[in-house]
Amino acid sequence: MLRELAVQNLALIEDVRVELHPGFCAWTGETGAGKSLLLGALGLLLGDRGNAELIRTGADELRVTGRFELMRSEQREAAAEILQSAVEEDDLILTRRLSRSGRSSALVNDIPVAVGTLKRIGEMLVDVHGQRESYSLLQPGYQLELLDAFGKLTDQRAKYIAKADRVRELRRRFKELSDARQARQRELSLVRFEREDLDNAKILPGELLALLQERERLVHAQSLAQFTSGAAARLSDDEGAVTEVLGKLIKEANRWSALDPKLGEVSERLEALRPEIEDLADTCRDLAERFEADPDRLEEVEQRIELLKKLQTRYGKTPDELIEYRSTLDAKEHELQKQEDDLAGIDTQLRSAFAEMKEAAATLSKARAKVAKKLATDAQKHLADLHMAGAKLDAVIEQITLSDDPMAGDIPASGIDQLELMLMANPGEPARPLRKVASGGELSRTMLALKTVLAAHDPVRTLVVFDEIDANVGGRLGDVLGQKLAALGRSHQVLCVTHLPQVASYAAYQWTIRKSTNAKRTATTIAPLTTNDARVEELALMLRGDSRSETTRKEAAEMLKTAEKQRAG
Repeated sequence: MLRELAVQNLALIEDVRVELHPGFCAWTGETGAGKSLLLGALGLLLGDRGNAELIRTGADELRVTGRFELMRSEQREAAAEILQSAVEEDDLILTRRLSRSGRSSALVNDIPVAVGTLKRIGEMLVDVHGQRESYSLLQPGYQLELLDAFGKLTDQRAKYIAKADRVRELRRRFKELSDARQARQRELSLVRFEREDLDNAKILPGELLALLQERERLVHAQSLAQFTSGAAARLSDDEGAVTEVLGKLIKEANRWSALDPKLGEVSERLEALRPEIEDLADTCRDLAERFEADPDRLEEVEQRIELLKKLQTRYGKTPDELIEYRSTLDAKEHELQKQEDDLAGIDTQLRSAFAEMKEAAATLSKARAKVAKKLATDAQKHLADLHMAGAKLDAVIEQITLSDDPMAGDIPASGIDQLELMLMANPGEPARPLRKVASGGELSRTMLALKTVLAAHDPVRTLVVFDEIDANVGGRLGDVLGQKLAALGRSHQVLCVTHLPQVASYAAYQWTIRKSTNAKRTATTIAPLTTNDARVEELALMLRGDSRSETTRKEAAEMLKTAEKQRAG
């Protein structure tokens, strides 16, 4: 509900602020006073395009601010979805500014937003019906949404939407896996090749270092054998070997030990060296035999080293790292194979989900076909009341044909139905889509008829604006219009600009819009009519203008009294 509207520097409007109320609110006043300007200000607030020519002469900027009260949880949820943030407060304050340079800005609760965001919020909160425009009720998607609410098909609609969302998700996943399938299969083949390659290699921890050391020994085997055999000979085998020299020294030490006891210790220590030297000589003899040249083993080692180095170059990893890498390949193959299996499984799931979605869409479509006829019939009854008895309203549903391929075509957001409201305004004329009806009066009355029927089924869009719905309408029809608007005002806030006193008399609240001149400047003002006398005077002015008389005032008072009784009943 729109609680407050403030407008500064919009054409004739210098500074206007109006507080609004629930129910049927009427704005009245003489032609050219600025009623349409105020509705234009509301349009700017709801995202309409604006230009610098709208700015009042002498001002640099126009500004429009509106305070909307979100009275229902559905409204807060819808606003939060548009703003992509939680809406904690019940009030939503929208601001639109337009500068002389043409720069436009928008705010929601003092947070900058795109002007397009204001438009989306406006479409969510408000229905505007005028001589040249009618917003949400002319949008096929919104018509379909209200049709479902009218026919109590929201559960079936929700079931279809849930199944459609499931199909979209499975499509996304299937496409993702399918697009990656060729690369995945190449990777799977590579993993299997690498696993076989490394398994055949049978790499051992530390193997390359050990082989390099062995190769050095094999390459220098002859030199090593010569050294060790020569060492053994010099230690023990040759004439004058260490053991022979050691024996001589021991004998001499023993002979001289009688002269000095310390030489006995020398003899003992020399004796202790003999087993160590003999053992060392034995070790050298054994090594000399071991270091025999082995060309076959050397070739075998060279080939193994070459293989390990090729693997190292191929994989960019050391042999020890390849052992660790091999341990990861089984899990990698399992994951890739799982994705391949998932693709097959998702294909099955997708086909099943697509069939379920089509079934849900067909069930919903069948129910909609029945409800659409009832909607058109109920609305047509109100058209007769609104002096359009010869008109015929029809709700035509065309079905979208879904492909048999679950991956082909778009998934309709709300089912396979496309709803088009068709109006034959007068007998003999062709039926036209409601959004293409040329007559603003016929369009507005049709919108009122539809809104009256659908009033209880739209928990979000609770403000309905009618601009000159009474154009080219006489007093008798005006009385009917007033009753319909008052009835709609029981469930919605209705804001109507009207020239007919019969319509205005049914309003729960009324404001008068005037032009005034001060210091050679003209300005538009709006004032609430808060007393019965003030409303009678305004209605009398609407009936007879400046020539109104006491008789006119009595007529206006009776008109107001009758309307109040009708509203109360």
